[in-house]
Amino acid sequence: MLKPMISSAQFDGISKITSLTNIDCCFEDLSTRRSSVVKRLFDISISLAIVGFCLPLMMIVYMITALDGGQAIYAHKRIGRHGKEFPCYKFRSMRKNSDLFLAQLIATDPQIAEEWQQSRKLKVDPRITRWGHFMRKSSLDELPQLFNVLFGDMSLVGPRPVTHDELDRYGENAIYYLSVRPGITGQWQVSGRSMLDYDRRVLLDIDYVKNLSLGRDIYILVKTFFVVIKQRGAC
Repeated sequence: MLKPMISSAQFDGISKITSLTNIDCCFEDLSTRRSSVVKRLFDISISLAIVGFCLPLMMIVYMITALDGGQAIYAHKRIGRHGKEFPCYKFRSMRKNSDLFLAQLIATDPQIAEEWQQSRKLKVDPRITRWGHFMRKSSLDELPQLFNVLFGDMSLVGPRPVTHDELDRYGENAIYYLSVRPGITGQWQVSGRSMLDYDRRVLLDIDYVKNLSLGRDIYILVKTFFVVIKQRGAC
């Protein structure tokens, strides 16, 4: 298996990096070129099939989400392969001005601040609307990420896309995250999702990248289907 062509010293002080978009492409793919092409073709073909099948559903979800006057699709900046920043699309499941509301919660409630620091999620999140809870339980909110896959920013299966701040928590292991496209689903989503802490999520992402295979992707996709049906670990 090929190793990332980057030393650990190059990632000392990664938390001080203000923009990863200028990082030289000094990572060598952990998979072979052939398997990478096969994975990309698999992503495109499956994503096109799902979009074609689910387009009427996506239009309905879009219209319902927009009823409160806010934007139906939310784009949040995430870090992709080789440090490239991209807009990660989701149907908006939260109230308007949710970022400001979260900052106020963290500043005034130590328990919420600690929970957010540990997992970057809240088990009981007051920002989420009633419709948003349904979308999250059913994973409908993530359907727009199929277009991220078609645009080449994401893969169907991979590490969960992270922000600049979250990437710091990977430490030297960030080389593994940055060597592949982040995924709509992955090892974390089928292993407990919100029931796992962030450190466990990082370990699962590293394990996935170190053991890339199309067979494993297919297994995770099939398992994701049953996890969504059971609504296990969603928040």
